[in-house]
Amino acid sequence: MNYYLGVDGGGSKTNAVITDETGRIVGIGNGGCGNHQVSRHDAESSIGMATRQAMQQAGLETSDIAYAIFGLAGADREADFRILKPMIDNLGFAAHGIVCDTEIGLRAGTRESYGVVSICGTGTNCFGINSQGDALQIGGFGYPYCDFGGGVGLAVEVFRAVIRAWEGRGEPTQLTEAVLSSLGYPSVERLFHDFLDRDASIPYDLTKLLQPIADEGDACAQGILRRQGIELGKAAATVIERLGMKSNSFDLVLVGSVLTRGSGRHILPHIENQVHPVVPGCQLQPLTIEPVAGAVIMAMERDGLQLESSVYERLGEQLVIKEMSAT
Repeated sequence: MNYYLGVDGGGSKTNAVITDETGRIVGIGNGGCGNHQVSRHDAESSIGMATRQAMQQAGLETSDIAYAIFGLAGADREADFRILKPMIDNLGFAAHGIVCDTEIGLRAGTRESYGVVSICGTGTNCFGINSQGDALQIGGFGYPYCDFGGGVGLAVEVFRAVIRAWEGRGEPTQLTEAVLSSLGYPSVERLFHDFLDRDASIPYDLTKLLQPIADEGDACAQGILRRQGIELGKAAATVIERLGMKSNSFDLVLVGSVLTRGSGRHILPHIENQVHPVVPGCQLQPLTIEPVAGAVIMAMERDGLQLESSVYERLGEQLVIKEMSAT
């Protein structure tokens, strides 16, 4: 029996999964931030921790792994691979590969060899591959390089909306009460001065306030999520056009907690409005299984396996995004 390792290293967490060739999970591991662009030390520690946990649970040695795929946030450019290659080589797997986490997200969400993926988790990114095998990534480098939002960026937008409403530069919003309650401040004035005095970072968790406030009809919260959808849609439409996929039918896989765990209902229609005029045959597919499944699938394929439907189905049953069933 051959065994395969898939690793998903993101900005907030790292997941590792080992399966046999039928897709049956034999080991799982977890770690913290796996993005070396955030912290090289933390990424190396988290990836190593998650991998070791999975190996120990499976009762396997590195020599037992037929192929390993590491899908890592921040694996974007040659400069990144110069850092990541020795980091992953040191783990000791004879046959392994490193890809951007966008690629494993796409592979987890479609059974086709081509398509487009839009990620909105800690940050945002977009990647596509056409039927000829040509690939293109747009985004993933932050706000100064034309990205908007993601969990970190949306938290900033929430904070800004509250400050603007307090100053009178922005419209009143129910986000004000929600933010004050969440952070434990009696007034926006106290919050404003305390954050300035401490040079405090804006908490990522503020993003979670957007969806319930938008559900209540708050125009400001809805506007922030609408802009997120438009920006994601523009990136996807650009990838589609530049790869010459306008006449194709394929899946646009939607990955990341912002899209799959609540706020998606306020974002998806605006993605559709940007994409469908460009390519009517594109089907939006919110990811229902953890992206790490895509890393396992890629590992199997690189080892020469022809995957049967039962493998996809077994992985889907074992790695479902549990939070989705509750939203």
